[in-house]
Parts: sequence; C-alpha cells; structure tokens
Amino acid sequence: MSQTFDTILRGGTLVNHNGVALGDIGIRNGHVAHMGSLGGASAGETIDCTGLHILPGVIDSQVHFREPGATHKEDLESGSRAAVMGGVTTVFEMPNTNPLTISAETLADKVRHGTRRMHCDFAFWVGGTRENVKDIPELERLPGAAGIKVFMGSSTGSLLVEDDAGVAAILGQTRRRAAFHSEDEYRLNDRKPLRIAGDPRSHPVWRDEIAALTCTQRLVRIAKEKGARIHVLHISTAEEMLFLSNHKDIASCEVTPHHLTLSADDYAHLGTLLQMNPPVRDARHRTGIWHGVEQGIADILGSDHAPHTLEEKAKPYPESPSGMTGVQTLVPIMLDHVNHGRMTLQRFVDMSSAGPARLFGIANKGRMAVGYDADFTIVDMKREQTISNGWIASKSQWTPYDGKKVQGWPIGTFVRGTKVMWQGELVAPSKGEAVRFGETL
Repeated sequence: MSQTFDTILRGGTLVNHNGVALGDIGIRNGHVAHMGSLGGASAGETIDCTGLHILPGVIDSQVHFREPGATHKEDLESGSRAAVMGGVTTVFEMPNTNPLTISAETLADKVRHGTRRMHCDFAFWVGGTRENVKDIPELERLPGAAGIKVFMGSSTGSLLVEDDAGVAAILGQTRRRAAFHSEDEYRLNDRKPLRIAGDPRSHPVWRDEIAALTCTQRLVRIAKEKGARIHVLHISTAEEMLFLSNHKDIASCEVTPHHLTLSADDYAHLGTLLQMNPPVRDARHRTGIWHGVEQGIADILGSDHAPHTLEEKAKPYPESPSGMTGVQTLVPIMLDHVNHGRMTLQRFVDMSSAGPARLFGIANKGRMAVGYDADFTIVDMKREQTISNGWIASKSQWTPYDGKKVQGWPIGTFVRGTKVMWQGELVAPSKGEAVRFGETL
C-alpha cells in the first residue's frame, strides 16, 4: 500500500544537520512524515523541487516589528509578511515597543495579536528591568516568551539597565539564556559631543568599539559571577569577537548581515540609512566578524530588522533614528556570501536554523527530521536577482541594499506544512502561532 501525504516536496537538494543529499520530503499534519525516496507515494500536492535547495526554516531571533506604539512604520502582520517573502519561517520580536513588553499582560497581548495574524511563527523577548526583576522566573517561562532581553546601552525606546548591579540582579533570576544589547551607556553619554550635526559618519565615532568591548567584558564578568547563560546581540567589533572566543562556556553571540556586508565607507552613499546601534564600522571590524564566523565563534545570524520611515531617516543626524530593514534580505544577502565562498551552505543552515534552535531550546524546529515542524526555506542557489525597494514588504518600503545584485534567492517558504510564499507571491492566509520551547513545555 502506497504512502499518502498532504504534500510532497520532490527531488530537492536537502541541506540538513547530517549532510547534503538529493531526496523527497513527505508532509502530513504540519510535520515532516518521511524523508528519502517517495517514488510510489501520493499527495494532495506534489511540488517539483528539482534544482532547488531545501533548507530547514530560517529562524530570525532579532526583529523589531514596532507593534504596539509605532505601527505607522511596521506591525506584526507587515513585518511577518516581509519575513516569509524573504524565506524566514520564525521570528523572535523585541520588547522595546510602546507600551514595553515587560509584564505577563503585555506579553499575552502581543501573543494574542500575533496568533493567526502573523504569517510566520513567533516568540517575543520580554524586557528585563529593575522593576520586574522578581517576576523574571515567571516571565521567561510564559507561553510565547523567547526569554529576557536587556539593553545595557540606550537605543530605540526607553528600556535601559546600564549599571552592573541592575544587570547582576536580572542575571541572578534568569534560568534561560538572556539576550543583551551590549554598549556601555556611561561611555556613550561621555562621548555625545563627538557627534557632528548632519554627518552620520560620526555615529561610529560616538558609539566606538571601546563602548561595545567594555560593555561585553562587564557583561561576561557578571554572568560568570551569577552562573548565568547570556547571548550578546549584533556583534559589531573585531575585538569583541576575539574576547568572546575565550568565554563560549556561558556566552553565545549573534552577527548580522549588515555588519558582515557593509562598512563605514557606505555612509558616503547611504547616509543615515546606514545608521544602526551598534554602528556599522570600518572594514577591519567586518573582517574580524567574518573571522568569528569562520572560526565558529559566532553562533547565529539575526537581522536586527528595525524599520523607520524614509521621512524619519531623512532627519539630519543625530535627530535621525537608528535602524534599517533586514528580515526580508537576510536570506538573499547571506546566500550571496555563500556563493562567493565566504561560508558554506551548511554553515548558513547552522547559523540560521539549527543554531537558534539549539541556543534557545526551540521545540520541533531547526532541522528537517521526522516529527519536526514542516518549516522549510526553499532557495535557488543559481538565481541572480537585484534587490530593490519595490520588493520590500515592510511598511517602510526601503532597504539599504536597493540596487544590489545577488546570487541565491528564496523561492518558497513553508510554515508547519503550509506553503506560505512561492515564487515571490504570498499564497496562503496568515496562520502564525507561538513557538514552543523545551524549557517551558
């Protein structure tokens, strides 16, 4: 008796934790039901994936979708639409919204607004503050919680815990891996006079590499004292990468496509569109971050998708806000790096799927295996495409990569067995659900 599936992906190149091989995937009830040869099997839909690579669904664990409070520039629906258009199947959204995501009530409100309205699956970081320290053991275990996120340096929004005592109090309560924006607020305040009005090239001068390194050194020391696991977001300096290579027992770290692709030279043509926290820096830092990727120091990729409108970004520096779009361009930008020999496709899979699942204990995601969610990012490694503002589904409708030609392109996005995006078209209604975590089941 032949096997029957809801969907069969036939003849693709499967890139998984255990290697690369041609094969078929049978999907049933939203899960992977069989992998290998399915020559005699039947399905409600069979999709020819000849010539395409099938990857485990890409997980972007750092996005800012601006809801609630700034939905004129993004919301959970539009941000998740951008995600699936770019091949991303799961996102972790950040807490610096208005109101802040710092309580059981504000987290539940986000989960409610995201469920079956977002196009991809999701979790939400909960902001760690001096006021909610006693609640952290409960907050980090609530449904839909990715964990605790702390801003040690000020960025967009009002979340800030800059002092050692405040950070120590939070890490004394966490049991899951806590995420940190690591820039030294004291140094940022001292160096504010170095900002040059109208010149965004002074942004990395103000928020210099010492501000990042000093804060990361402080953070690691406190984490060791408290026996806590930490995750350092958006590494922007060569020095931090070398420092963290000696502290992998407690500290994981994330790198972003913009810090791997752009440099301070790009301020000349991008201006404030390049303005991010922490900044895009001189090319030597980009080289140092790539060293971290090559040596396995960098654990995962995250986009730090942080949209603002073009009108907001057009304000003269430093009134211009920091942030750029990124969730939709993560896959094509990084596939272009793969095609240029800067990393292997399996390393990309580890940093974008298996790695996030491993670090954060995501249940049933991060690899293609029987019983796991049928989340897939299907790509054409040979396709050449020019990224354009017109392709961007974010409300902000721009990308710093406008006009950039890349090789490697997302063809299809599957979320729990549903074909959500195919050949540049949204082809299914939103069915996003909260991610489950092994530590909170």
